[in-house]
Parts: sequence; structure tokens; C-alpha cells
Amino acid sequence: MKHLLFSMCLFFFLHANSQQLPQFKTLRYDEDYSVLKSDTTASFYRNIKYLSLSAQGNTYLSIGGEVRYQYFNIRNEDWGDAPKDDDGFLFSRFLLHTDLHAGKNFRLFGQLQGSMANGKASGTSAVDENPLDLHQAFFDINTNSKNAILRVGRQELSYGSQRLISVRELPNNRQSFDAVRSIFSLGSLRLDAFYGRYVTAKKEIFDDVSNRDINIWGAYLVKNKVPILKNVDLYYLGLSKTKAAFEDSTGKERRHSVGARVWGADAGWKYDLEGVYQFGKFVGKAISAWTLSANTSYKFTRASLQPEIGIKTEVISGDRQRGDGRLQTFNPLFPRGAYFGLAALIGPSNLFDIHPSIAFELIDDKLTWTVDHDVFWRYSTQDGIYAPNVSIIHTSGNSKNKFIGHQLATDVTFTPNQYFLLRVEATWFKAGAYLKDVSPGKDILFGGATLQVKF
Repeated sequence: MKHLLFSMCLFFFLHANSQQLPQFKTLRYDEDYSVLKSDTTASFYRNIKYLSLSAQGNTYLSIGGEVRYQYFNIRNEDWGDAPKDDDGFLFSRFLLHTDLHAGKNFRLFGQLQGSMANGKASGTSAVDENPLDLHQAFFDINTNSKNAILRVGRQELSYGSQRLISVRELPNNRQSFDAVRSIFSLGSLRLDAFYGRYVTAKKEIFDDVSNRDINIWGAYLVKNKVPILKNVDLYYLGLSKTKAAFEDSTGKERRHSVGARVWGADAGWKYDLEGVYQFGKFVGKAISAWTLSANTSYKFTRASLQPEIGIKTEVISGDRQRGDGRLQTFNPLFPRGAYFGLAALIGPSNLFDIHPSIAFELIDDKLTWTVDHDVFWRYSTQDGIYAPNVSIIHTSGNSKNKFIGHQLATDVTFTPNQYFLLRVEATWFKAGAYLKDVSPGKDILFGGATLQVKF
């Protein structure tokens, strides 16, 4: 409770300064507070965002962080397979970072993360609970123009729509990589190339490790201001994993992903179209997997409450036949955790889904209400369903039914400024014929509330 009171007090304090500072970024290391060099406003908060350490002000320190509390209550978790829990559970997350700029060519960034879980009857993983660890620690060496940067160390990675590489914001513990990365930008063009290892979170203090069994590498190109298309992403991502598991088998996986994305916004319309093809080897089997997705919406800016109507649809391959020497199950690599809604019940493998939604701005952009309905089918009856981390939830179980179920979700989100967020959410998942074949098949009821303060 004392942490909660502190967070609320901090929110009111920060609100008074909200008009003077840059906006927070999903990747906190992307924030640039050098604009405060010429700001003579005297306040404690302004000083921790830009603390000059040199006469010219080119060497400075910036401090920031986050406090987040979440309460969840789930009825019939895992469609009735998990232990019964009438009381719900509490998650809390604390992030604290320091950002040291030593002149124009060197930078050192560090971040601690603490994630706690209380009262979860089904048990916790390191994604839920990781009391204290070094989440990020890297240095940058860059040119004077900052159009070429070499970044080395533990860092978060996020690309494009976060379908394949994400910070994993919505789960309790964000993810990071020990990586070497080069970033080149020129006008409307940006190219990232990197090689790294996944950082495996563990449930003790300062015990997260660079996992030699999970390696990732790739290149990601973004071109903005493209005629007609607006923005285009082209990318290649490689994955090597010693212990991968799919319904077909378990063993070593070496997978290559090539993808393209077209995205943009124009006159109320937003669109995001993406396709990915994967190839490689899994325990001697040839990999041939793919996905196609379309996400479009239109906002009626002149109507009352400015409703925004959206439709998403995805086709994601699954394995066609066990034991045929091939694997068609799509691997989403390191995606955002809540891929199909905040309840995060299913991951993007072996699926076909249709996902309409509508959102309203009840108070400008400060209070929003969203309702969405997702309908899921298995792409292949020879493959099961997977969690966002590609772990198997249920095998095919010899079920011939493709229909997984309906998911109806709603949330109300209050964001009076960039520092404070309060969200209340609810999800109902109506189990379909497949789930009734392979599990107790009970309907899931999920409710939750999130309070978040950033500084």
C-alpha cells in the first residue's frame, strides 16, 4: 500500500511538469533529454531527467523508471486444467534506469528490473516473478552526426509490429538480449544488424543468464516516405535453439525468417500488412512455415466519441502431418506476450483468426473504451495450440475439430498524461469443439486492473 501511495503522489507531482519534457518511449533508451540543456526551470524532476556533468552540458546523466501494479482473477484457467483460484493474484513490476552521455560519441545505459507475484495458485514462471536483476547494460559508440551507432551489451530489442521480436511489455517481466548491434540511419532509411543471445530470466536475485542455447541474429531495414505505400519494412531473422519443442518432436532448431511489412496512416485510415516465410532444419526435418496478416482500421474523427473500427485477420501455418520429415509450425520467436488480447491465452502458431474491434474516446484521448471479438480456428488438425512462448498448451489429441473458440474482451483505459495509466479489463473465452475434445473445455472468465506510473 505504501508503494501505491507513493506512486499516486509521484503522479500528481509529475503532472505539473508534463508540458516541459519529451514523451516516453516503449524503449526507454530511445528518449533524448538533451533538449533540456537550455532549460533553466528549477525542479527536482527536471534535474533527474537532465543532470549536467560538464560545463558545456554535453556530458549529462538522466534517470527514469516505472512502477506498475496488476491484479488479475481468472476463472477456469487453462480451460479448467489449472488449479481453482477464487481470490486472484497480484503482480508488481519496478524498473529503474540511468542514462549517461559522455560527450557526443559515448553513452552508457543501465536498467534494473524487479517483478513480483503474489497469490497465483497455478504457480509462477520467471516471466511472472523475477525479484531483482540487471535487465539492461550496454554502451553506445556513435559518430558526431549519430547516423551510425555501435551498441554492445544487454539490451531490449523491438522491431516493426513486434510480431517476432518485442520487449514483451504486457507480461510482468520484460525480455532482453546480450547483443552486438549496429544502427545506421540516413534520411528516411534505417538499417539495424545484430547478433545476440537470449537472456533467460530466473526467479532469484541477479541470476539471469545469457543463454548459449538460444542465439538470434538478423538485419532489419525500414524505409519511410515511400510513394503510395508510405512505409516499408524488409527483414531477415535467424534463430538457433538447442532445445526446441513442437508437437511433432523435440530437439535442435535452426530457423530463418524473411519478411516484409507495409504500414501507414492516411485520412483516418491505418493499415499494417505483413508476410513472413520461415525455412531451416528441426531435428533433421525441413522447416517450411509462414504467416500472413492484415490489420486495418478507420477512425471517424468528426463523429461523437471518435469511434475507431478495426479488423485484423491472420493465417499462421501449423504442421500438416506428424512424422513426414517436415515441420510447418510457425515459430513467432520472441513476440509481444499478449498477442491476441490482454489475457494472453493463445500464441501465434497453427491458427486462423478474425478479430474485429471498436474503440471510443470517452474523454478526448485520455479515457478510451475498447471492445474486441476474436474467433480462432486451428490451421491444421495435425497440430495443437501453443502459448506465446511457443510452448505447447494442448496437442492435437486426435481431434478432427478445427474450431478453438470465441474470445470477447473489453477494457477502459485512463491516461490523463504520459506518466499515469489506469486500465480495467475483462475477457470471456467461449471454448469451442477442439478445446472440449482435448481439455475440460470450460469457458474462461478473466478480469484485471492495472495501475502504472512512469517517470
